[in-house]
Amino acid sequence: MPPGLVVVDKPSGMTSHDVVARVRRIMGTRKVGHAGTLDPMATGVLVLGIERATKLLGHLALDTKAYLACIRLGSATTTDDAEGEVTSAADAGTVSEDAVRAEIAKLTGDILQVPSSVSAVKIDGQRAYARVRAGEEVVLDARPVTVARFDLLNLRREGEFTDLDVLVECSSGTYVRALARDIGRELGVGGHLNALRRTRVGPFGLATARTLEKLEEEPQLSLDLDAAVAAAFPRRDVDASAASALAHGGALPAAGIDGTYGVFAPSGKVIALAKDNAGRAKPLVVLAPSG
Repeated sequence: MPPGLVVVDKPSGMTSHDVVARVRRIMGTRKVGHAGTLDPMATGVLVLGIERATKLLGHLALDTKAYLACIRLGSATTTDDAEGEVTSAADAGTVSEDAVRAEIAKLTGDILQVPSSVSAVKIDGQRAYARVRAGEEVVLDARPVTVARFDLLNLRREGEFTDLDVLVECSSGTYVRALARDIGRELGVGGHLNALRRTRVGPFGLATARTLEKLEEEPQLSLDLDAAVAAAFPRRDVDASAASALAHGGALPAAGIDGTYGVFAPSGKVIALAKDNAGRAKPLVVLAPSG
């Protein structure tokens, strides 16, 4: 199996690890990893690395994400989503749209957000959700996140509930269910995330994603290794001697490119991911065999 990325449209009810296990069987390799976990309830874009492309996963520019979500006002839950137990309920059938928009505005931009207590945030090396399941009471510190876009697409009345269909574009580490929790709390009626669909992770969107069923029918990469690096990182082209030096772990003169970038040989093949430091470009990960 050649190295590259598979972009999956994850179904509801599966963990990200479940998807990895399924793709291992489909693609016939154990070397499969994922970037950017999705909760079991959520659907949408999940990026997987195959073979050598697993080396990319820790470096991928997946710093921005986009979601379509449904926030239900009228009840709060233990997990801040529909899978938790209801902890409080109130009649939210008459919450005004103006009040909703005002709270959305407060949560747009650079904000401090307290992650859900059942998030994957680590406390002393252990995931917060594992501590909660073990019976501990977990309160996490607020963290700076960026909500670049938070649009109310539709407001629907469902008896004593009010459902908000929203579009969210945010930085990595932002919890949409925490946005739902905070809106409901500020409005005094409680709120939780009723549905979530991730439409984009970094440069990878639903247009390149395939369902597991489609992948079963046609097991192939979404992007080969060269295309994946070209899509996710700035590009630097070098001559054959520089490519050979980098493939053997050597350094090159700095390129003047901010952050991590892909270095490509004259053949168009990616050699490594590199980063400038103190006037030199050093490989972070070598992707091409030295031969």
